[in-house]
Amino acid sequence: MKIVSYSCKPYDKCALSEVFDASWTCTYLDVPLNLDSIGCAQGAEIVTAFVNDRLDAEVLTQLASGGTKLLALRCAGFNHVDLVCAKSLDIAVVRVPAYSPYAVAEHTIGLMLALNRKLYRAYNRIREGNFSLNGMLGFDMHGKTVGIVGAGRIGRLVGSMLKAFGCRVLVYDPYESEVCQALGFEQVALESIWQAADIISLHCPLTEETKCLINGRSIAQMKKGVMLINTGRGDLISTPDVINALKSKQIGYLGLDVYEKEGALFFEDHSDEIILDDVFERLLTFPNVLVTGHQAYFTQEALSHIAETTRDNIRAYQQNEPLLNSL
Repeated sequence: MKIVSYSCKPYDKCALSEVFDASWTCTYLDVPLNLDSIGCAQGAEIVTAFVNDRLDAEVLTQLASGGTKLLALRCAGFNHVDLVCAKSLDIAVVRVPAYSPYAVAEHTIGLMLALNRKLYRAYNRIREGNFSLNGMLGFDMHGKTVGIVGAGRIGRLVGSMLKAFGCRVLVYDPYESEVCQALGFEQVALESIWQAADIISLHCPLTEETKCLINGRSIAQMKKGVMLINTGRGDLISTPDVINALKSKQIGYLGLDVYEKEGALFFEDHSDEIILDDVFERLLTFPNVLVTGHQAYFTQEALSHIAETTRDNIRAYQQNEPLLNSL
């Protein structure tokens, strides 16, 4: 059985090769899946792909013509997959629904603390021999109101961690959650999050309803100087609207692990290139913006779980068992 894995960095290859069956014929490609690289999947019954691989109708059609029967996503999100087309082509699609919610939740808290206490600026100052505290003033997390959009496992973990700081935790989710109530969170309407929260953290999936959830209208309802954190999906935020809010100081702190056009940037070294994305480059000019390159998930435990779940998904397909993580 031939398996081709795209967007497979050295750390991905290491994790996958440790758990994949020796009987499988595996190819690991560093390049993303797109029309330029799709020829490498010719004859592969199974293709594994990551979060920024191209999986629209045109790509899926070519995969099907090349013999692909299973698309194994090595991620939880699937907004980049044309599921209707995949079904029509008889390509089964599976994913890794949860790898390490702790990894993402802990990174979220790390962004909040780094922005609040300006740890990234302190690191550079001290290395330059500058021990001045001017411009380094932070605030106590204790007593602040935090709004969490999305009450899944990651959102609930973030809420629990912030409760330990002494924060008031508001949660918005379209479904009523008894778990949130048991954890001491207040489940409220989305408008209440915008209006009451000192810190807002996004942990909802990307859907038609949540695309550009953070826009000019929602930002206008927020407290002046609000901290906004996004470790969910880049398209949850309208970046031009956020830039305008940074300029007006409506947003006082911005922490991003994702970006709406990250596919052309993230997971690659562009240090010797001129980055042509003017919107992204404008973001980096603000001293109160901290961007990490989609690394919130990136822990040893998460990589191992992604590899093991991907292996289990493939085995289930190979043995004609129910695909528990199918879409």
